[in-house]
Amino acid sequence: MHNYIWASIWVSFAGMLWGVDTGIIGPVTAMPGFADSFGTFSPTIHGLIVSSILLPAALTSFFAGHLADKVGRLNAISTGAAIFAVGAALEAGAVSLAMFIPGRALAGIGEGFFLSTVVVYICEICPPERRGPVASLVQLLTTLGIPTGYFVCYGSVNIKSSYSWRLPFILQAVFAAALACTCRFLPASPRWLIDRGHTSKVGPAMDRLQLDMQQFQEELESAGPAGGDTNEPQARQSYQRLLWVFREDNRKQAFLGMFLMGAMQFSGIDAVLYYAPTVFRQAGLSSTQSSFLASGITGIVIFVSTIPASFLSDNWGRRTLSLWGAVTMAFCMLLIGSLYASGSVHEHQGAARWIVIVTIYLFTISYSTTWSVGFKLYVSEIQPPQTRAAASSLAQSANWVSNFIVALITPIFLDYSSFGAYYLFGISIVLTGLVCLMYMPESRGKSLQTIHREFDESLHVKVLRALGRGLSQWGKKRGAVEVEEPKSTGSSISELSKLEKAKETST
Repeated sequence: MHNYIWASIWVSFAGMLWGVDTGIIGPVTAMPGFADSFGTFSPTIHGLIVSSILLPAALTSFFAGHLADKVGRLNAISTGAAIFAVGAALEAGAVSLAMFIPGRALAGIGEGFFLSTVVVYICEICPPERRGPVASLVQLLTTLGIPTGYFVCYGSVNIKSSYSWRLPFILQAVFAAALACTCRFLPASPRWLIDRGHTSKVGPAMDRLQLDMQQFQEELESAGPAGGDTNEPQARQSYQRLLWVFREDNRKQAFLGMFLMGAMQFSGIDAVLYYAPTVFRQAGLSSTQSSFLASGITGIVIFVSTIPASFLSDNWGRRTLSLWGAVTMAFCMLLIGSLYASGSVHEHQGAARWIVIVTIYLFTISYSTTWSVGFKLYVSEIQPPQTRAAASSLAQSANWVSNFIVALITPIFLDYSSFGAYYLFGISIVLTGLVCLMYMPESRGKSLQTIHREFDESLHVKVLRALGRGLSQWGKKRGAVEVEEPKSTGSSISELSKLEKAKETST
């Protein structure tokens, strides 16, 4: 196995840190030992405790692209992991919520730095034919972290001390510190080295990663100027690149990426994961261990279903996956909401509660095989090389802002309405599916530097082309003159070139 795969696997463990935190925070806050340490709290405070990691992550993710451009992808990941380790240690040692919540906020700062940079690093060191499956490792290990966190809590809940809830955070801190130390020994991204002018280090980095230098050069040359004019005075300034994200030739990709990453959370997936014990108790699993066990099974289902999706990601179109995911997930959420709204779900009897539980599992399977694998990879793929790190960071920031909102409002929704949250998520999924249908071009199997050309053509030109095609077919049927289809600039140039050659031949 090539070294670039080993390097990708190791940095992907940053995703596992995120997954473990997602898996432990819901069960931890439902533990009797946690209530003994901090007292009981309202649904609003519960939402604040869970979501306090997310807003700092969103804010620091906004600047993660600048940090990754300036100090390198691996140094940014290492710095973020170190900060996360300190935050997790504060959570483990907390004696009050006034100490626990700032610890989560500090861990969020670390997450913001490392998580948005990991996929950028992997996409830059992998050849196009391997990029999909390898980059999907981040999501695969994230989903492995979720059941790991659940079952750590399932094993520690019976400890007769505060270590029942402290132990998961201790393990997090140790693992994050190990990741921070080891990332500094991996080879740097060759694309980043070229971008920063460290051309003498590109060869050794390529050798350590076991990459094909000729293929790498061909991929770079095939695109030309993809992300803007590299002769601009501030071309190598990361803050300037942050502004480049919003230039006319880049902002379509950036806005689509931000929307898709935000829409992932409004599907309701983290509402299910963060508050799984509460969700299953509401559906009729009343005991603590039963709800914890059902939560752990949810994590296992997500992990198992992510495995084939990760390895087959380059066999399925990103757009196709997104649309199928929207259809199936919307059906699940609207079905659960309708069962609760009709009063069919009863705590101790009836088939409806089992339908709800099974549908939750079906929803997680659908999410894990479609949006979770496709969106994160797609958002990084579609960005021009010069703005990839900054745009990916902005998209991750949008993801965390949405996650913060969902994590904060979900316990309040569940407390006041058993069905409102499910209808909210179902409608959000439908709207996202419509956006994917209209604005999401396919990226599977295309080189990183050429994908952005799919966005050169504006939506109204695509609409006119479709109308022109329809009118042309209608005209043929009626025996009318064929209607010309609108052509993009590139197509027009090609046609002009053919006409000129024809004229030369005739003369």
